[in-house]
Amino acid sequence: MTTSKEPSQPEASSAKFWNKMADRYSKSPVSNQAAYEKKLEITQSYFTPDMEVLELGCGTGTTALIHAPFVKHIRAIDISEKMLEIARDKAEKQSVENVSFDQAAIDTFTAADQSYDIIMTHSVLHLLDDKEAAIANIYKMLKPSGYFISSTVCLTGIMRFLQLILPIGRLLGFMPLVKFFSAKHLEKCITNAGFEIISSWEPKKSHSAFIVAKK
Repeated sequence: MTTSKEPSQPEASSAKFWNKMADRYSKSPVSNQAAYEKKLEITQSYFTPDMEVLELGCGTGTTALIHAPFVKHIRAIDISEKMLEIARDKAEKQSVENVSFDQAAIDTFTAADQSYDIIMTHSVLHLLDDKEAAIANIYKMLKPSGYFISSTVCLTGIMRFLQLILPIGRLLGFMPLVKFFSAKHLEKCITNAGFEIISSWEPKKSHSAFIVAKK
């Protein structure tokens, strides 16, 4: 059984922001194609054909659709209905039938304990108000020995000007919530939740950490 609560005011604001960004986001090129392809390859090395996979914060569905041939089913959620409309259109055009797209906020999304073999988050943990709670929820939803695979922007120590203007931009509605933390801090949050980190990789010039952790 899966449940999601009524959206709070911050969640509604976030959904509105990403709905406005959806078309532009869908047309934006991948910033580091080589790193993206390596992340796909690493992730797929953990897949088996019988796996149930959850992607939290799927955006316009590109990654879920690429991974679809390697697993039984992927459930992909996002807070933005406009993003999901684009994702469903892609799935239809590509004749992908084993990916389902649902609207939900990561902060309030829940599923039955031990529901999934792998849970993925890509470029979303830094956008959450409480990433620790989200990681703890991911741990509960994973099956024993399941994998949590994440790619997360880690901005501590860089782009300090952005940290100054973000609160103003968010207040005016043209910037999202963004949290600043380091890759080491993120690793600690993941291990504190009970995970064992299998690998951690920071692609050059990406300001992100790609982490594979096991329950």
